[in-house]
Amino acid sequence: MSATIIDGTRVAKDLLAQTRQRAMQVETTIGRKPCLATVLIGDDPASHTYVRMKTNRCRTAGLDSRSHHLPAATTTTEAVALVESLSRDPGVDGILVQHPMPAHIDERAVFEAISPDKDVDGVTAASFASMALGSNGFRSCTPAGIMLLLDSFDIDIAGRYAVVVGRSPILGKPVGMLLLGRDATVTFCHSRTTDLAARVAEADIVVAAVGTPELIKGDWIKPGAAVIDAGYNPGNVGDVEYAVAAKRAAFITPVPGGVGPTTIAVLLQQTVMAADTH
Repeated sequence: MSATIIDGTRVAKDLLAQTRQRAMQVETTIGRKPCLATVLIGDDPASHTYVRMKTNRCRTAGLDSRSHHLPAATTTTEAVALVESLSRDPGVDGILVQHPMPAHIDERAVFEAISPDKDVDGVTAASFASMALGSNGFRSCTPAGIMLLLDSFDIDIAGRYAVVVGRSPILGKPVGMLLLGRDATVTFCHSRTTDLAARVAEADIVVAAVGTPELIKGDWIKPGAAVIDAGYNPGNVGDVEYAVAAKRAAFITPVPGGVGPTTIAVLLQQTVMAADTH
């Protein structure tokens, strides 16, 4: 068996084209382009790269962007104050606070300063609750992108057994809720899970979101499974041992070029949606 490659770049391109069209319509209605404000705290090189990519994608999708870079010594109080001011700004439709933040920052306090109607990255408790309950609200972007990939390749979700490896509040937990909402049976695994290999070996859908290079060995993968690797580690290595897994899975995402592009595309889509409701 040789897995079908889940091409996130192609899926994202299609979504960005749709978003560009909707952004033009919204601009006509509100008299300005939809605007995404980004907040970056500190000097992490990868974070700078991610924010730059998102800013460039805004431009190509017909959105405006505002970048705010705070020094590493910024306090939680100062970061919260900036985010609260952006939440009040009528010219800002969506707010992205890049993570991770410096260790001394209370990340949750900064996230919760985002007004729910501008939480286009889906990181607030209100957004998580809305998503888990299946009500209106913005979804966490990477989990939403994962669901888009599954749907774009007609991968069955209802009735399938899904194993999510990772339990972060912005990736592991929300993607599990989205899968559960689509009638999958979901197991969450993490660093204290006993016999992880056995859990993974039973899964029809594996979502790797733990941030450890090749933690999930290829020979753990159930033949015919769908493997979504949301890990991105130095050297362009994911959380799954790709070369072996690709010989057993029916579908697999590459790293890079899988989950990453759809994350940004969903972020911009939700920014335009936010502008359309203001």
